[in-house]
Formats: sequence, structure tokens, C-alpha cells
Amino acid sequence: MALRKIVVNDTDFLGKKSRPVTSFDDKLATLVGDMRETLRKAEGAGLAAPQVGVLRRIFIADISGEGTEYKEFINPELISATGKNDRYLEGCLSFPGRSFRIVRANKVKMRAQNVAGEWFEFEAEDFLARCLLHENDHLNGITIPMIGEEVFSDD
Repeated sequence: MALRKIVVNDTDFLGKKSRPVTSFDDKLATLVGDMRETLRKAEGAGLAAPQVGVLRRIFIADISGEGTEYKEFINPELISATGKNDRYLEGCLSFPGRSFRIVRANKVKMRAQNVAGEWFEFEAEDFLARCLLHENDHLNGITIPMIGEEVFSDD
């Protein structure tokens, strides 16, 4: 596996919508493995393919919350998003040193594919739900500076 460079502060590129994955092959498995390794090294909660320069509908999330278990979501579909969660400030590996206040759903249910192309459903609450919604936004060209109120910046 190789580390990928994370796209930083490029709102033009990150504002583009990603295309669906149609080939579930070794190239995809390599990309997902590289993304997993990049996320682990960056110590983030999630990483979307556009953040490593690839406009495909893929994201990885740390589902353990401790950097020990990562899950890939390929061609994700949001089934439901309920409740309201405004307890957390949100950061992003692509906008380092900045935090935004964003209200998101408290519970989500998603449907996605794994690297073999098999469909699965996944439910999450609280911080993990926020992470999945954040990463899914990246696939639609939505970034936190577009939808949140900035409350902190290192600048």
C-alpha cells in the first residue's frame, strides 16, 4: 500500500461531483488500500476519494473510532438520516486547522458496495453518523466551508 497526497484547500477540485465506480478490480482494491493507509497515517475519521485526487464515489471511515477498524463505502446511497446532532465541531483533512459548526442527523442508514462489489447496509449514530454524512458530502462536491459556520482557524 502507498500513501496518497491529500488535496488541501482546493475548493474548485473538491467542489466537483464524483462518478460511480463501475469496475471492481485490482486497481480499485489498490486505491481503497492506499486510502485506508493514508487515513490511518493522517489519524482522521474518514477520507473520500476526491480528497486524494480521484473523482469516484468511494470513502473510507474509521468505524471503531479508535483507528483500528476501517470500512470502505463504494457507491454509497443514503437510505435515511434522522434526528439532529449539533454537539460536535467538524474538521476536515482537506481543510487543516479549521473547524466548522454544522448540524447533521444523529442517525443514518446507508447502502453501499465493498471492494468486491457486494452490497451491504450500515447504520451509525452520533459521531460516526456525522463522519459518514461528511464523507458522503465530499462525493457530491460539498465541503464543510460551503455548509458550515467557521468557528476556528489556525490562520
